[in-house]
Amino acid sequence: MSPRCRVNFNTMIFLVVLQGAAVVLFCNWYYQLSPCNSPPRKGKIHVLLLSSWRSGSSFLGQVFSQHPSVFYLMEPGWHVWTKIEKPGARVLRMAVRDLMRSLYQCDFSVMDSYMPENYNMSTLFMFHHSRALCSPPACSLTRRSDMSNETLCQKKCDSQGLEMVEKACHTYSHVVLKETRFFELESLYPLFQDPNLDLRIVHLVRDPRAVIRSREESAKSFDMDNAIVLEQRNVPAASIQYEVMQEICRSHVRINERAILKPPPFLEGRYKMIRYEDVARNPLKEINDIYDFVGLEMTSQMEEWIYKVTHGKGKGSKKEAFQITSRNANEVSQAWRTVLQHSKVKRIQELCKGAMSLLGYRTVDSEKEQKRLDIDLLVPREPYEFSWVSAKSQRTGSS
Repeated sequence: MSPRCRVNFNTMIFLVVLQGAAVVLFCNWYYQLSPCNSPPRKGKIHVLLLSSWRSGSSFLGQVFSQHPSVFYLMEPGWHVWTKIEKPGARVLRMAVRDLMRSLYQCDFSVMDSYMPENYNMSTLFMFHHSRALCSPPACSLTRRSDMSNETLCQKKCDSQGLEMVEKACHTYSHVVLKETRFFELESLYPLFQDPNLDLRIVHLVRDPRAVIRSREESAKSFDMDNAIVLEQRNVPAASIQYEVMQEICRSHVRINERAILKPPPFLEGRYKMIRYEDVARNPLKEINDIYDFVGLEMTSQMEEWIYKVTHGKGKGSKKEAFQITSRNANEVSQAWRTVLQHSKVKRIQELCKGAMSLLGYRTVDSEKEQKRLDIDLLVPREPYEFSWVSAKSQRTGSS
């Protein structure tokens, strides 16, 4: 072979290597410029339904759970709070957050640390409240397009393994976790900044006078949670419920002010506060707004279900405290006014004065005023008060 041919061959090899290097450099450059710090356009949407106990979160959880596009879990943080002995809420919040991060990505191996031996789907807290866990591929009981039956699900789907739960999770466009165990937003910041997550928070609040009345009906069930909320402090029994309510009220203020008044850039468009009373008065409008915020479409079947469960008769019994049954939602939201002692109302108003003012709840000055249901205690809200505009509206406005 002549020297000239060798030069051409060597030159060709050099050019091929150079071309390969250029391709690698270009791909790396493109990857760096791609929006890796923002959620993927066609990826899952992750929703945290953030509330406190007895605030209507079980109902709003079902508004998500029954939707055919949603994989829903109810209070996975319960497993953390019940596994670690005698901690406080501040210590546990990071563990709950890290658990949620894994569950949002459909990784259920994280549950190994909090489960007994030989666990299955029935070990998940209130698993039968999730339609996704009663439907294929998790369980063959309920078609995805149908509403689930909690009683049947608890009987028929309890023996499935968590590998089927993981498989089910991957098939939904939305993963929604309901949680009552966060009292500030800062510990959740890493989730907002995680490029693998597209997190939205729906923050549900309720009139604290109604909350304490509801908590009294099932007071014993909150003993463990109360101790954790109060950081295991030795509080007189008669004062526990009031100190817990004060902390809950303070947490609503902390969360709302952080999200609305001084939000970091990554929170923009990702927080919406909802008052239970607004949902009770106009359920379809409010739930449509929530769906719009998280990118879900309302279905005719969901409209029918929402109407049915919010336009029943009566206020619900003590036995139904943790069940979703057909009730008159507006009557439920006003029940405290006729049954709660005025002395308790006054004390809650004193402890939660700042929160009530911020969230739009009027105080009452007498028992007579309390029981006059023609006096509206809900301050009309401005549309910009409690949330950033939805991501859908932002896209429409900028197009």
